[in-house]
Amino acid sequence: MGSKHSDNGHSAGAVAVDDPAKVRNVVLVGPSGSGKTTLAEALLASTGVLTRAGSVTEGNTVCDHDPAAVRQQRSVGLAVAPVRHGDIKINLIDTPGYADFVGELRAGLRAADAALFVVSAAEGVDATTVALWEECAMVGMPRAVVVARTDHQRADVLTEIASCQAAFGAGVVPLYLPSLDEPGAEGGLVNLLTTDDPRYEEQRNALIEGIIAESEDETLMDRYLGGEDIDQATLIEDLETAVARGSFHPVMPVCAMTGLGLPELLDGIARAFPSPLEHPLPDVTGVDGIPHPRIEADPDGPLVAEVVRTAVDSYVGRVSLVRVFSGTLRPERPVHVSGHGMADRGHEDHDVDERVAHVYSPLGANLREVPYCVAGDLCALTKLGSAETGDTVSAPEKPLLMAPWEMPEPLLPVAVVPRSRSDEDNLARNLGKLVAGDPTLRLERNAETHQLVLWCMGEAHADVVLARLRAGGAEVDTEPVRVALRETFASQAKGHGRHVKQSGGHGQYAVCDIVVDPLPRGSGFEFVDRIVGGAIPNQFIPSVEKGVRAQLERGLHGGHPVVDIRVTLVDGKAHSVDSSDAAFQTAGALALKDAAANGKTVLLEPVDEVIVRLPDEHLGTVLGDLSGRRGRVLGTEADTAGYTVIRAEVPATELLRYAVELRSLTSGTGTYTRRFSRYDPLPQALAAQAK
Repeated sequence: MGSKHSDNGHSAGAVAVDDPAKVRNVVLVGPSGSGKTTLAEALLASTGVLTRAGSVTEGNTVCDHDPAAVRQQRSVGLAVAPVRHGDIKINLIDTPGYADFVGELRAGLRAADAALFVVSAAEGVDATTVALWEECAMVGMPRAVVVARTDHQRADVLTEIASCQAAFGAGVVPLYLPSLDEPGAEGGLVNLLTTDDPRYEEQRNALIEGIIAESEDETLMDRYLGGEDIDQATLIEDLETAVARGSFHPVMPVCAMTGLGLPELLDGIARAFPSPLEHPLPDVTGVDGIPHPRIEADPDGPLVAEVVRTAVDSYVGRVSLVRVFSGTLRPERPVHVSGHGMADRGHEDHDVDERVAHVYSPLGANLREVPYCVAGDLCALTKLGSAETGDTVSAPEKPLLMAPWEMPEPLLPVAVVPRSRSDEDNLARNLGKLVAGDPTLRLERNAETHQLVLWCMGEAHADVVLARLRAGGAEVDTEPVRVALRETFASQAKGHGRHVKQSGGHGQYAVCDIVVDPLPRGSGFEFVDRIVGGAIPNQFIPSVEKGVRAQLERGLHGGHPVVDIRVTLVDGKAHSVDSSDAAFQTAGALALKDAAANGKTVLLEPVDEVIVRLPDEHLGTVLGDLSGRRGRVLGTEADTAGYTVIRAEVPATELLRYAVELRSLTSGTGTYTRRFSRYDPLPQALAAQAK
């Protein structure tokens, strides 16, 4: 996304829409390789937007314009491709099917009003496909199914439809079927709503009964069972209602290469998919958190739009893909940009007034200028310097904030190191751009390990992030991620700190004796004063504590912070002239180091509570793997049909690559979350390596 052209060789320019009822926002969802991008390309060509469809293998498609997508021959980011069918504008939102880029999928779901689920007629429905279906169901997205690649030599449309019905559950019913008179991808389709061919009677009855079951007219089923013919207009109206509710999922076969089903698909989207007027809109508050009345897709309403994707183009600069939910976005107008609630991922809260210079209709990477963008439509804005993915764009006189969508937690850490000093500035500049555009990327500057860590969704995501850093001029290397350890005392120990320097003039004199006791995990640090008789003057006792605390932070053996101890100051000596605050700070630090030399210390490692969700068939494998990671399983419980949830405690050092390894163990279907639980002693063999 980035180059500005009026058509860039395309045969159709961009036209602004005036009525939200004339817009359909459709996100293409499906596993990697199912044919989403190829289908979008075919629809662009069939509607005259393109003079010739591009190819994924040749790297010249509209949607896969990112260099990483061209190199990997799979989508790595969200892209928009608008087409027109009659007077309806259909915004096709192509999303990646690979699990590492689920954040792009969720952004696409936020921008869309319905999902077109693309499955391959030659592949069947695997667990990854079911997981994507559940991802859509989780946000209540209306869905339809396209059986693509019907020209494949192993394609079996009827078997694939049956697989979808078994995997996705009730409500998955074919709307079109391949013609029995003209079998194969070169043949035609039969509309089950209109056909009277007795060979399709069973499928037609199933379709009509499914539609009528969702009808608001409770008498319709009785009339149908009584033999009455239900007119087609009523069925189409009820079909749209059923699809909009998310309870009915029509199936349509298509072939991008031969054009089979493309006109029927466009007609189905235009007639049966919900418009922005029918899709519930997110909650809105003021920037102060005070609830705002529910917004509607009204072009004359208050301006409420959201940045669903941010890209940085080397020529154009920052490009923000925006879904307008209410009001109308116009060029040469001031707007307010608000971003709240993402500080933990490097997106600090911000509220800034900016000015929209131009409004564009995006076509992949190409930006075609339009005079406005009404509620319900998608557009692109350039040079909004503060806008980041997830930000709300509203009117300056009444700033608003949309409820954020849920973003997955990145769980694969990658430590990066600039190759040279000149790369440090490039790295800092490019990291800011990446974090602004990718909310699934978390940046951590670890103060204890002194590493710069990028938390990614997986290896493919990490590869894309590193490639973008290098493309921006930052040469970086990766290094093993280090886990921040802690140290504590295993038993009571005594320490003597003596700091005496007298070589003429004002000297330094401080002596202290301490007793160190271990405390329960999570207790922190306690300092107790047991000085009697004024052995150490009162004004220097805080100095001893300050010195001890400083040494706790510096560590004792391997530079690991010391925790969970009580230090008791029991005795000491002072000099009337040479004692000072600095001298007693030094003596306190020396006393702690002496106690460590006299006693026994242990290293502590962080332990995380892990919740793993996975299909039942992988349960034994994952339980065995957790045991091999020194994990302690707390229990298992049944989740949704066919899935189990495992709760366990696992050392953080064993989880560095678990995001990748769990995906391998479960064929891409397992997911997990983690949160810090406590610190436990590191096994002696591992402790010896760490010191």
